Amino acid sequence: MRGERHEETHGKTRGETRGEMRGDTQGKMRGERHEETHGKMRGDIYRQLARHLDRAHAGVPMSPHLLGILEILYPGEEAEVALGLSIYETRTLSQMQEALPEKAGRLEEILMSMAKRGTVLTVEKPGKGRVFRLLPSIVGFAETPFLSGEDTPEKRELARLWKDYLDAEFGEELARGVPLIRVVPISESLSDETQVLPSDAIAEMLERLDYFAVGHCPCRQMARYLGEGCDHPTERCMHFGTLARYMVENGHARRIDREEALRMLRDATEEGLVHVCDNVDGLLHTICNCCPCCCAFFRAKLTRGLSTMSRSNYVARVDGESCIGCGTCGERCPVGAVEVVEGIARVDGESCIGCGVCTPTCEAGDAIRLYPREQAAPPPDLQSFIAARMKG
Repeated sequence: MRGERHEETHGKTRGETRGEMRGDTQGKMRGERHEETHGKMRGDIYRQLARHLDRAHAGVPMSPHLLGILEILYPGEEAEVALGLSIYETRTLSQMQEALPEKAGRLEEILMSMAKRGTVLTVEKPGKGRVFRLLPSIVGFAETPFLSGEDTPEKRELARLWKDYLDAEFGEELARGVPLIRVVPISESLSDETQVLPSDAIAEMLERLDYFAVGHCPCRQMARYLGEGCDHPTERCMHFGTLARYMVENGHARRIDREEALRMLRDATEEGLVHVCDNVDGLLHTICNCCPCCCAFFRAKLTRGLSTMSRSNYVARVDGESCIGCGTCGERCPVGAVEVVEGIARVDGESCIGCGVCTPTCEAGDAIRLYPREQAAPPPDLQSFIAARMKG
């Protein structure tokens, strides 16, 4: 048989052989050009998607880190479908099918896959059926992949990309216009609980809500995936209302009741975690319980000096007569605003964010408490917040 193949090959003219070689080379070049063109088209889609998502109040500045994140979170057709969705207006399945007729038969499956992945919010609306809209970066696709606490290679890669992105372009986004979040203490930290402002009355705000959920802190999850972080509990990221319902239905969080939510807030204060919530007057969709070592907002503030959060309307003050100079308050302060000087704790009022983390473990009892600031600055209303955050 070797002889037959030799005769067959030998019998061909040099021209025939060269022709076959040229054909093979041209075919390979066409394949490479096709792959290059296809790769460029995919890259163009993710750049379009980045620009689309950057229109949100929590935008996403263009970056190679961002494109890497989007390629993981919006695989295949999901990137194309995302371009047909709005961040602020919901769309029904039929509306999406009209907009993307070539995908009409698969759209429901694709959209529900995106909801499970954490890039699309979906809820049932009376009279409209199920509706869909894109989630922004915060609160949205920056957190949802990590809320379940599941550890996968994909999530570890996302953690690396988000860390690099935060240290580059995304940190400035968190501080643009007005901060996305504000610090809010629970009333037990105040010197006089009757002095709590309506916008800071967390317990009262929770009374007006009907659905509660908790997930694992995305920042602490990401830090652990990268071999960093702390020993604070992770199941401390709380969501409410429609957002909470979506997260429970799609496996991102577990449902809790109001009593567990309040108990978790008290526990978080004891644990040295800072409560932060939406920086909009009258709205409460999320309460994060943050540590300065892992929290993206704290890291950008402490390492880069960015104004990523609004401080509360309270400031810590020390009763010099009662203070025994134990230093516990200084050790717990997330921003280094407390230090012991000549045996008495001193508070830098400008640096203090009014979180109340310094108060529950005071060895003297209540030598350090929160007091209202002389000039209260309530959070902006929704219209003012959107005006300050939206890009022209």
